[in-house]
Amino acid sequence: MTVRTGRLDLVPLAVAHADEMARVLADPALHTFIGGAPLTAPELRARYERLSAGSPDPATVWCNWVVRLRDEDRLTGTVQATVTDGGRVAEVAWVTGTEWQGRGIAREAAGGLVAALVEQGVRTVVAHVHPDHEASAAVARAAGLTPTDEEQDGEVRFRLSR
Repeated sequence: MTVRTGRLDLVPLAVAHADEMARVLADPALHTFIGGAPLTAPELRARYERLSAGSPDPATVWCNWVVRLRDEDRLTGTVQATVTDGGRVAEVAWVTGTEWQGRGIAREAAGGLVAALVEQGVRTVVAHVHPDHEASAAVARAAGLTPTDEEQDGEVRFRLSR
């Protein structure tokens, strides 16, 4: 399912997106808060093959999209949701390539993602944000999530409950 927002199309992730996404995600600075390092195009292709195959757990659904900025016809990042509890709970995440940060793309993409999930019956949306990642916390808030007192792996849990 493609999700459309004002400027963006959230397009279901495909292996064919790997080459362009490897360039979008190539900046090591994107890993400041999440750790790791940028994946090469072949590594990303292998990852996208695994993601496209779906979760090995039938009670878990992996939903992954690339974010396309329509006016420029370019990929700018990704959004994802791991849906559990019979479709009632979704854990979400987003990443926007460095070149496109500061333009409201993550905010719009995350908002579109959360709205689509709620429309599909998700009752609780959760995101985990590094306590020093102010931009990501702002995106979570803009998508309707609020910070909780809970932490997981050193990250603050944000939640939206319907």
